[in-house]
Amino acid sequence: MYQPKLFTQLEHLTLDRRRLLTGTGKVTLSAGAIALLTGCSGLAGDAEAKSDIMADDANILNSALGAEREAVAAYQVGAESGLLSPGVLQLAVKFQDHHKQHTDVLAKTIKQLGGTPDTPMTKYDFPTDQLKNEADVLRFAAGLEKGAVSAYLGAVPLFGNRDLAKAAASILGDEAMHWAVLRGALGEDPVPVAFVS
Repeated sequence: MYQPKLFTQLEHLTLDRRRLLTGTGKVTLSAGAIALLTGCSGLAGDAEAKSDIMADDANILNSALGAEREAVAAYQVGAESGLLSPGVLQLAVKFQDHHKQHTDVLAKTIKQLGGTPDTPMTKYDFPTDQLKNEADVLRFAAGLEKGAVSAYLGAVPLFGNRDLAKAAASILGDEAMHWAVLRGALGEDPVPVAFVS
């Protein structure tokens, strides 16, 4: 099964964040600190710790940015496959637009944190040879969306800036809706479990 690159990147970031938070240096968590997404600024605390938190948050966002760009490319493959009925094609283009919006916001926020947004990959290794019909495309997209939900779920608690955590949780909600709608389009239970992991 195809697994997005984001999972391995988040495992690495989780370990780095845990080391940061368990005492390998002084850390001042920014309560509403950066607040880039709400238009506020003004960090309290140690400048070096703030800089470390901002860099870590930018790295987490860059991982999410990579996954969002991957989703944009995946929906393009599905849209160009010729396998989608008009209604499903319209849905795929809508979901791709959501991912484009996520990409724009993430890239801008990374810049505001002083980071450099990673550039898109020139080629993704999607299992296109396995996409034979509309159901295959829907299943592939649903798998990516479920992976995104899990990745954002893992990333949310890693942010030093709680405003960024809330923004990531908002994107997580959108990914979960995509996953549910795609499962419904496949005739599967759109909400198969009470908890997502």
